[in-house]
Amino acid sequence: MVDILHQVGVEAPAQQVYDALTTLDGLRGWWTDDTTGSADVGGIVEFRFPAGGFDMKVFDSTPGEHVRWEVVDGPDEWIGTTIDWALRDEDGWTTVNFTHAGWREPVEFMHHCSTKWGTYLVSLKQLVEDGRGAPSPRDVKIIRWEVEAAAAS
Repeated sequence: MVDILHQVGVEAPAQQVYDALTTLDGLRGWWTDDTTGSADVGGIVEFRFPAGGFDMKVFDSTPGEHVRWEVVDGPDEWIGTTIDWALRDEDGWTTVNFTHAGWREPVEFMHHCSTKWGTYLVSLKQLVEDGRGAPSPRDVKIIRWEVEAAAAS
C-alpha cells in the first residue's frame, strides 16, 4: 500500500481549520461547490466534480485536532482508502498533516490526485486565511481531461 502525504501551514487557530473540514459550508468553500450529506461522525459526505465524485464516511472527528474519512464510493482506486487530517495548533498557526492512505499501488491516477490534493490544500489555506478558497469548478486545472470535463458541464 502507498499513501499521499502533504503538509501545509495555515495562519489561523486549529479550530477554524477544523470547521472548514467538518461543515458542509466549509467543505464547499475549498473543495467543491457540489458538497452534500452529513459531516457528522458516521455520516456520508458526497463530493461531486465535473468528472465524477466521491462519497466519504466520516470515521472520526476530534474538534480542533483530527478528522478521518473513509472512501465508500467513487473510482475503484479510491474505494477503501482513508483521508486523514491531523491538525497541530502552534502559536496562531495550524500545521495540517494530510494523508490519503491505503492506495493499492501507485497508479497514474494517484499522481494526478496527489497534485490535486496539493492545490486543494492551498485552497483550504486561502479559505481560512482570506475567506475565499478555490473549490471546484473554480479550482486550478492541472490536466487536459479536467479542462474538458469542466467545459462540458
